[in-house]
Formats: sequence, C-alpha cells, structure tokens
Amino acid sequence: MPAWLPRAMVLAFAFLGLFELVNWAAHELIGIAVMMTVAFFISLAMEPAVDAMAGRGINRGLATAAIFIIVFACTIGFLVTLGILMVQTVGNVLDELPRVLDELVSWVNHTFHQDFTVHQLRDRLFKDSDVLNAYAEHAANNVWGLSNTVLGGFAKVITIALFSVYMTADGPKLRRSVCALLPPAKQGAVLHAWDLAIDKTGGYLYSRALLAVISAVIHGAFLWLLGMPNAFALGIWFGVIASFVPTIGTYIAGILPVLVALTIKPVDAVWVIAFVVIYQWIQDYVLQPRITARTVDVNPAVALLSVIVGGALLGAVGALLAIPATATLQAFLSEYVKRYDVTEDPRIERRGRMSKAHRQVPASPDKTPPPSDS
Repeated sequence: MPAWLPRAMVLAFAFLGLFELVNWAAHELIGIAVMMTVAFFISLAMEPAVDAMAGRGINRGLATAAIFIIVFACTIGFLVTLGILMVQTVGNVLDELPRVLDELVSWVNHTFHQDFTVHQLRDRLFKDSDVLNAYAEHAANNVWGLSNTVLGGFAKVITIALFSVYMTADGPKLRRSVCALLPPAKQGAVLHAWDLAIDKTGGYLYSRALLAVISAVIHGAFLWLLGMPNAFALGIWFGVIASFVPTIGTYIAGILPVLVALTIKPVDAVWVIAFVVIYQWIQDYVLQPRITARTVDVNPAVALLSVIVGGALLGAVGALLAIPATATLQAFLSEYVKRYDVTEDPRIERRGRMSKAHRQVPASPDKTPPPSDS
C-alpha cells in the first residue's frame, strides 16, 4: 500500500463528512434564511416612512412602532374583509343552491328527455356512504397536521415581524455595523446599493398602495351603484389583488364579485366583467405609468415573469418579493452596465419604415401604345 493512500482516505472521509454536515445545516437553516430575507425587504419598504417621521423630530423607535401598527391594522382589516366576503359568498351559494339544482335538473330533463329529480340525485350521492365516511375520517385525521401548520405559519409571521421591527428601528446601526467590516473604498458602494434597494422597495410598496386605494374606491363605488351586497368589502378585495398581483390581478379579483352577482342578479355579472376589462386597460396605460414613473417602472411582462420565477423558487414569499427585487436589480444594471447610443435606423420602427416604403413606391409608367402610322 502506498504511504499516501491512508492519509488520502482519511482526508476523503473527512471532506465527505464535512460536506454532509454543511448540507444538513443548509437544509435546516434555509427556512431561517428565507424569513430573514423577507424581514430585510420589509424593513427596506418601511424605512422611507420611518426616516420621514424621524426627520421631523420623532423618536425613531416610536416612528417604527407607528408605521408597523398601521401596516398590521391594514393587513388585519384586509383579512377580516376577505373572511366576510368568503362567508357571504358561501352563504349566498348555499341559499341559491336548491334553485340552481332545480333549474339544472329541469334543463337536463328537457334537453335529454329524461325524468330525473333532485331527490334521486341526493339518494345517488349519499348511497355510497362509505366513501363519504372515509373522506370524513381522513379529514379528521388531518386536523392535527393542519393545526400544526397554522401554528407554525403564525410563529413564522411573528418572527418575521419582530426582525422587521428591529431592522427598521436600528437601520442606521445596522448599516454602520456592516460598513465597519469593509474597507473605506467599499463602504460608499455598499451604502449606495443599500439606498437603491430602499428607494425601489419603498417606492414599489407606496405606489402599489396608492393604486390599491384608487382601485378600491372606484370598484366599490361601481359595485354599490349595481346594488351588490358588501360593496365596500369587495372594493377592498379588488384594490389589494388588482394592485399587488401584476398584469392579471384585476381579472383574478373579478372572479369573486362575478360569483356574487351570479347568485343575486346574473346580468350584473356581465357589467362587472366589462368594468373589470375597462379598468385594467385604464390602470395599465393611464394610472400606473404616471404613479410608478418615479418609483418602480418595471415592464409588465418582466414583472409577471419575475413573479412566476419567484413563486417557483420560494412560493408565495418569492412572488411577493419578486417585483421589488427585480426593480432593484434593474436599477443596478442601469447604473453599472454600459449603454450605447442607438443610431437612427428605419428597421427599429417597423411601422414607420413600412409607411415610408409605401410612400416611396414610384408611380406606374404610362403604358399607352404609341399612335400608328396608318
């Protein structure tokens, strides 16, 4: 046996054990890393408002507490509104279910020349009671797991909230601590990057909050004019979903009021769909360019792609953080990537080139035959 072989085997096993240890630690700490990332982005979003209040002479700790209380109150209000809407919608569906079933059975009998009754369908549904019992037993067994998941999610939310408060209140101390680990030549670049992240993340939150308020007021007023129940709550639902879900948020938000309209007055569902389409166009081409021009100006296609990628990587958390992260990266690229002037070329504007080409088509020559000598 060569003299180096035992030492090589020991080193190989040592490196393998170290790799397994690092791999285990990474899997165990990935959840904490995600929570710290979320807390950091939340602190970036809250810091402009806290800095504005601190600049007016308010204690930074009190300013942080006030801003987070407002955010928590708005979040709880939205969740309560969503719960009211869900209960109301489910109640309306259950109330209208017998009528809908009667109409459906009548349509089936008339169309296919059958003689079904609602009682037959009910007996057919509950005939296989073993399947329903097995499903109920399975759901009962999963209650404990569901409760653990809910408690675990609540604990994560509390952890993220606490770290967000600490990072926002001690923002200057945190930046000073980070800069203390870097040479003076690198400190300016790090602080500039930090400022960019604060501007883009805070700008995204505040611009979207303004769009949410506008959308909530407009949709709430429209639904109130239609006479739909809980118009104010539906307006809040519209505002949040339509503003914070890019490109398709308005259409997703429109599903709930359409369902409510179908259970009360089906023709109102058509008006809701038409209004949703018109408002989405107004928001994309009128409101959003003016509101986000000085804050976060991300192409809608890029925003949707970033949300899809963020959701695939980190789930709902990644989808929420995708747009501010993309805006920050876009700001970095705009400052550090060299760009060149584009020469004027008709091939850039295809429409202009085609119209110019049509204008430059020469007239057809006169093909009149010459006069004959006869």
